[in-house]
Amino acid sequence: MSDRPRPPSPYDFLPPVPAFTLTSEDLTEGGTLPDAQVFERGNTSPHLSWSGFPADTRGFAVTCYDPDAPTGGGFWHWLVYDLPATATELPTGAGTGDKDGLPDEAIHARSDYGTRDFGGAAPPKSDAPHRYFFVVHALDTDTLGVDADASPNVVGFNLTFHTLARAILVAEFGF
Repeated sequence: MSDRPRPPSPYDFLPPVPAFTLTSEDLTEGGTLPDAQVFERGNTSPHLSWSGFPADTRGFAVTCYDPDAPTGGGFWHWLVYDLPATATELPTGAGTGDKDGLPDEAIHARSDYGTRDFGGAAPPKSDAPHRYFFVVHALDTDTLGVDADASPNVVGFNLTFHTLARAILVAEFGF
């Protein structure tokens, strides 16, 4: 196991916003990612459900980010945005490239795997367990205005300036 120090949460460096509730039938806060959410064992996006977001929310984005990846900048596993304000849940498997289970207007951005879908956990076998931040961003806009070909960091940059509130669920995985 690597003795590399763990970076702080990436959300510690963003402007503070109110929190709301994020739950999952597949994940447990602080728990271990199930095999279904591991790249080589299932590679399936988890069920996510959210509530308690601000009344003036106009849309949502969902991301999954690993700040512990040995890249110097973390690793984006999933980015889906332009979810309408009426969306309060994504079923297990909604992160497939065919967008089954997503509203028609939703856009999958390219993950750091280079694909437009959910990519499961795949930390190096020599590393300590990595943290996976599943985040729902309540937005002040119904469209983020970002092309699906934009890099994950460009999407994240735009999310920072449109996020009214944020719900976070963190799970870990290591080999």
